[in-house]
Amino acid sequence: MRTARASLAALAAGALVLTGCSSGGGGEGGSQDKAEQRQVDYNFGDAKESQGPAPAVKGARSGGTIQVLQRDSFAHLDPNQIYVADEGSVSTLLHRKLTDYKRDKDGNYAVVGDLATDSGKRSNGGKTWTYTLKKGVKWENGDPITSKDVRHTIERRFASFLAEGPTFIQEWLTGTSGADFRKKLPDGPYKGDHLPKDVLDTPDDRTIVFHFDKPVADLPYALAMPGYGLVPEKGDTKKKYDKAPVSSGPYKLKSFNPGKNMKLVRNTEWDPKTDATRHQYPKAFTFQFDVSYEDSTKRLISDSGENKTTVSFTNEVDASSMQTVQTDPAVKKRSIAGHQSFVTWINFNLDRMKNKKVRQAVAHAAPTQPLIAAFGGANAGEAAGNYISPTLAGFKPTDPLGKKKKPQGDLKKAKAFLKGVPKKELKLTFAYQNSPEWQQYSTALKENLEKIGFDIQRKELVTDTYLDQIGKVDNDYDMYHSNWGADWASGLTVVPNLFDGRQIQDGSANYSHYDSERTNKEIDRVKTVQDPKKAAGEWMKLSDDILKRDLPQVPLMYYKSVQLYGSKIGGAYYDGVLHGMQPTALYVKK
Repeated sequence: MRTARASLAALAAGALVLTGCSSGGGGEGGSQDKAEQRQVDYNFGDAKESQGPAPAVKGARSGGTIQVLQRDSFAHLDPNQIYVADEGSVSTLLHRKLTDYKRDKDGNYAVVGDLATDSGKRSNGGKTWTYTLKKGVKWENGDPITSKDVRHTIERRFASFLAEGPTFIQEWLTGTSGADFRKKLPDGPYKGDHLPKDVLDTPDDRTIVFHFDKPVADLPYALAMPGYGLVPEKGDTKKKYDKAPVSSGPYKLKSFNPGKNMKLVRNTEWDPKTDATRHQYPKAFTFQFDVSYEDSTKRLISDSGENKTTVSFTNEVDASSMQTVQTDPAVKKRSIAGHQSFVTWINFNLDRMKNKKVRQAVAHAAPTQPLIAAFGGANAGEAAGNYISPTLAGFKPTDPLGKKKKPQGDLKKAKAFLKGVPKKELKLTFAYQNSPEWQQYSTALKENLEKIGFDIQRKELVTDTYLDQIGKVDNDYDMYHSNWGADWASGLTVVPNLFDGRQIQDGSANYSHYDSERTNKEIDRVKTVQDPKKAAGEWMKLSDDILKRDLPQVPLMYYKSVQLYGSKIGGAYYDGVLHGMQPTALYVKK
């Protein structure tokens, strides 16, 4: 469930948000040309796929230090507070979870056991999941990682001081929604209270059993989120843990000066034989914060001095330098690219725009190309044909409205829907955030709509409070843009959030106030589908049915990202899960 903070990050031009999952890229050198749409397929890995060590990166060597340039400092290093991309990327080096994503040589992904021996054993019709910890997994101080640490991690997520991070598993375990799960364990485990054994059981030091009231199909996906990285029972310093976490990954924290710099060094207690996904090639990573996209791009294009051994985990190529990256072969070969999981659209306020013909007219007239151009062109995004990102399992390149075929809008078709529509229904207000990209797009949208008879009033809203304003059920706007990204590669983290009418409330992602009994029932049905591949197809089918039948939103753009790295960096590739640079495969060339 996307938090307001994460959503706002995505509303900024080119921002990356931690979401779940795949597409494009792969390998070194100009991999951005591979960032085209393809069918995404995920599976849940068995014990063999979960065994370490991770396959060696071709040509990799041990040693050297990598410098990392980041625009934003890390607000959270406590894994249970992590829900955005920059923190999620660094967590791959510090924190391990019960499950993780493993990428094969062809760029396909599987959810495998990380600290666990496999991706989980399901029983009782999907209501019970059992995990067994691998032997020999340790914290950075040498203490063994046990089931008590897993239980502590899950239970501390109920404590009120952990305001960020995902809430899926807490809600599933308690059968609640929203923040109601905290009532079940308001102080977490810190006052001696625990979830009952028939909810979460740890019968021995290596076994963890989750019990749910309803079938849960996507638990392996959820457990792979950085927000469920383990925290030791003995080393938990509560609020202080955010700045000095205990590592279970290949690196540990050496120093951290928020807003300035940070250094990670090798964790000698990490055993590669227990880890199927990570490597420990560099001797250290040094981070410099407060480096803008423009500055990091210029330094990486120059490839001079220490910039040769420099990367950014989440800084993208700034729009003004995109042409250089595309036309200079020496720079282009040091770039990676791929889709993000975000799709942006115009929401129709169905409390105000009840006439489907009006919505159809707007949908067909709304251009997509001006928005793509505003965000930096084809390398920053592409026209969206539907509500589901190409990064999700089950994605199909459907285009019910012809948005990809008519990127400038289809005014002739749009105008045909307006025959007989009262003039008063053609006066509409479009609210948008006051960023250059959306200011530019609002002008293009207004021009197109007024060509076919609409009277459009533009309403510019401050970015910092934009979601709060459009998130009010009783707002004064007819149309407003937003976007959404999946938390993992399943439509479960998209369709219910956007289209379940029972979720309508202030702050809900159902910005259109869409409520269909037929859709609500279908959401409940698809949630019970246990086969992840079958469920993925069902979510895709349902989302297109909503688009064609009721049209609560008009899709506009799938987001993309392009990043650079220095010439002495090896192992760089665009990770479909992180939607950016994958830190754990990097090494320093001789």
